[in-house]
Amino acid sequence: MGSQFLLPPGPGLFSEARPAGRSTAVTRKVALPLSDVFALLLAALLTAADWPKLWYVAAVLIFLSLDGRHRLRICLRVSDEVPRLAVAVALPIPLLVFWLDRDVLIRLAVLSGGLLVVMRITLYSVLRAANRRSWLAERTLVIGTGKLGAEIWDSLREHRELGLLPVGFIASADVDPEFPLPVLGTVSELQDVVLTYDIRRVIATFPPDSDGTLISVLRAGDQISAEICIVPRLHELAAVIPASCQDEIWGIPLVALRRPGLRWSGRVLKRAFDLVVSVVLLIVFAPLMVLLMGGILVDTGRPVLFRQTRVSRAGRTITITKLRTVRGSDQDGRWAVSPEDCSALGRWLRAAHLDELPQLLNVVRGEMSLVGPRPERPYFTSRFVESVPRYDDRHRAKGGMTGLAQVHGLIGDTSIHERARFDNNYIEHWSLWLDLVILLRTVTEPLTGIRRKSAEPGPAADRSSTPATVSLPGAAIPLGDISIDPVDAGEQLA
Repeated sequence: MGSQFLLPPGPGLFSEARPAGRSTAVTRKVALPLSDVFALLLAALLTAADWPKLWYVAAVLIFLSLDGRHRLRICLRVSDEVPRLAVAVALPIPLLVFWLDRDVLIRLAVLSGGLLVVMRITLYSVLRAANRRSWLAERTLVIGTGKLGAEIWDSLREHRELGLLPVGFIASADVDPEFPLPVLGTVSELQDVVLTYDIRRVIATFPPDSDGTLISVLRAGDQISAEICIVPRLHELAAVIPASCQDEIWGIPLVALRRPGLRWSGRVLKRAFDLVVSVVLLIVFAPLMVLLMGGILVDTGRPVLFRQTRVSRAGRTITITKLRTVRGSDQDGRWAVSPEDCSALGRWLRAAHLDELPQLLNVVRGEMSLVGPRPERPYFTSRFVESVPRYDDRHRAKGGMTGLAQVHGLIGDTSIHERARFDNNYIEHWSLWLDLVILLRTVTEPLTGIRRKSAEPGPAADRSSTPATVSLPGAAIPLGDISIDPVDAGEQLA
């Protein structure tokens, strides 16, 4: 890894830590669900099980899973879980009251709740005993060599029942040469350190200066095999953290980092959705595209399409195709197109988003998605990456025909900072439902006038008395919050 801090695992450094293999990780993941299954099936058997009671068992298990009750926490305290367990056993009652006698159903719920609590008390007692002997302990890495990081290290060593064996630190800033604990690398080397030292859990404290690099690294958490927990800023105000999301290490609150929605399974599902919908839309809109191409041919002549290079997922370049809306060759590398440069037909196409229809072919080929961060030209992308915090993080997903930023009116000369914020928010909260909502808003947008923000002065352009601009031949277009030098990055006509 080449880090000046890296310490090879020598004798005595991890003498107390036993290897935490895959079998240990699997045991910790399945212990709680299996305990709940046993408790619920036992309750059903003790009340003379039949098929409606099995539906009850399934309903309770589904709620516990969706509510995050099957995630084994660091702090094993049953008292924190009793209210949610009570809700879980009570919720299915209204659904099954038509198939089961009400008195039988109530007895089943009471017995299920009691057995769930008893089984969890038993399981947690066993796990704490195993943790004290390091049988199921997880090798743990602490990010941050400040006072808080050192406190977490000491707490983990003193309270072995938590099941976390501290291995070393990741430096998020300059380290005191006299720092007495092992520093295994820097933030940029996190993934390599996790693999080298077989780390099963990472605990991140906030750095004293800037957390920009740390955020980008943790956003790539789906590539890191370890579980990641974060000590929130102002962690002393633990009341602001929802109890359902909170864990702790000896009074220090932690929040488990949720894996982003667009993991490999999500990408497969999203790709299937894109392929089906884009093929259907191509069939539906094919006659309209032919008609529009004929209109462009009559209105402005050849060519009727143009192609342009854009940057998509992982920095890969793609070539998108659109209906031509601008008179002339448009080779001046402009940032935004003024209405005067378009014919009446071109202005209507842009307002109705119909110039984007040929990009359905990019979606079918797998180069783009229906919904995602709008891909930008390479020249502007390289400068945005340098000047806009976490702009490059949006390249974790394929570029889209529309996106969360666009349906919030962030197009044209609006803030690039805000676009990056919305794009990263979309990636981390992705779901098929969110894609459907964005597509619906995109279709209704021309009717509701949401896009007025791109045409009228707004907060992004009024943030300072001297708004930044994009300097282009013969024009100075406000860009919200950064400045770009002129470039010849225009459309390549097809």
